[in-house]
Amino acid sequence: MSELVLYNTRTRRKERFEPLEPGHARVYSCGPTVYSPQHIGNLRPYLFADLLKRALLAEGLRVTHVINVTDVGHLTDDADAGEDKMEAAARRTGRRAEEIAAEYTGQWLRDRRLTNCLDPEVLCKATDHIPEQIAMVESLEEKGYTYRLADGIYFDTSKFPRYAEFAGLDLQGQMGGHRIGDVEGKRHPADFALWKFAAPGERRQQEWDSPWGRGFPGWHLECSAMSTKYLGERFDIHTGGVDHVKVHHTNEIAQSECALDVHPWVQVWMHEEFIDFRGQKMSKSKGNVYLLDDLVAQGHPPLAFRYFFLQAHYRKQQTFTDEAMEAAATGYRRLLGQSLAVKDAEGEADAARLAPWRERFRAAVRDDLNAPRALAVATEVAGEGGLSAAERRTLLAEFDAWLALDLLSAERPGAAAESDPRIDGLVAEREAARRARDWAEADRIRDLLAEEGIVIEDSPEGPRWRRS
Repeated sequence: MSELVLYNTRTRRKERFEPLEPGHARVYSCGPTVYSPQHIGNLRPYLFADLLKRALLAEGLRVTHVINVTDVGHLTDDADAGEDKMEAAARRTGRRAEEIAAEYTGQWLRDRRLTNCLDPEVLCKATDHIPEQIAMVESLEEKGYTYRLADGIYFDTSKFPRYAEFAGLDLQGQMGGHRIGDVEGKRHPADFALWKFAAPGERRQQEWDSPWGRGFPGWHLECSAMSTKYLGERFDIHTGGVDHVKVHHTNEIAQSECALDVHPWVQVWMHEEFIDFRGQKMSKSKGNVYLLDDLVAQGHPPLAFRYFFLQAHYRKQQTFTDEAMEAAATGYRRLLGQSLAVKDAEGEADAARLAPWRERFRAAVRDDLNAPRALAVATEVAGEGGLSAAERRTLLAEFDAWLALDLLSAERPGAAAESDPRIDGLVAEREAARRARDWAEADRIRDLLAEEGIVIEDSPEGPRWRRS
């Protein structure tokens, strides 16, 4: 039996985790919307999901982790008003939407790897799964959960009595006008778009034929369609940001449970808090963003940001300032220096002397991924004069399997590799095709890059490229 305890947003309590399928944990994480550079606030959800995956692996479980890339359907207003973020970025820059998506997907994947996030077993794009999304809307339509408006097909939340339960929503209050945005004709403010029609006379780069007319899927639909395709009609854990609870995840639950006739669709829902940037939520719309590249330009190694993240629990808001980042970088370099000092230590470790340290570290990890406590144990061990160098080396190597700070290696392999956002994006698309077993597409991208003199080298840590 797993000893891992996780906080479940669905039940609002900590629970001992047991997978639906013995020995196999199936996890879905809401991925990035790739219309602009991914900042360090966008990176926090994936550092959190990485800690979760590493904790599940530490329990001896096989893990299937799926992350989506939103490259269509996410409107500028969560209430189904506004325009598609990808289309808006394409119009603003004069570029193709797929070029923008490939560039920022590549940047996001590079930042994940620079901060030691394990690759997902499946990386899937919304635009590659239009048939699956249409099929889910058809199922909902057949069961009477939809209605048609001038601008799209909508989910009727009144047909799903449990709609308000997950987020504790006040639906009566919404009817009284307490909401943001507006779509004419909606039966209830909470009703949401499943399929949006292209506006008359509008030329969109991303639109598809459907049984209801030419258009594009709603944002919420992709996660339901792709997670169930790769993880099954019910799965173990769904992660995302706290901002997803009231709208995105509530809508995912409604459409999935109605289309699939299951409850609960997901056993455990986990949500991480924001990074607070000088008193404000970090966001691209506010313009107060830091990229990982900005931190590197200031002289901070990428893993110093992972160390910064580990200093706060994932369910606690974390304040980012230049001073806090500088302090984290200093702390990381100190811990790294102490660890490297025992890297080549010889001799045997006394298992009895290691046991209490191991237990303290495991207890922290198993207590809802308590990273600050676990990091504190590792810091104590690194400077513990009562342990031999060999014992410190043994413990730090074990702890670093979860912390992933490269404590016993002076440099990250490949960290200084050449980077080009366009090529990074194409390599990411090839990797997604390989994971989906679309070998023809993977070969097409490989051959395209080969024509440019780009050689792709596949490794256990993921694909890397170099110029021939």
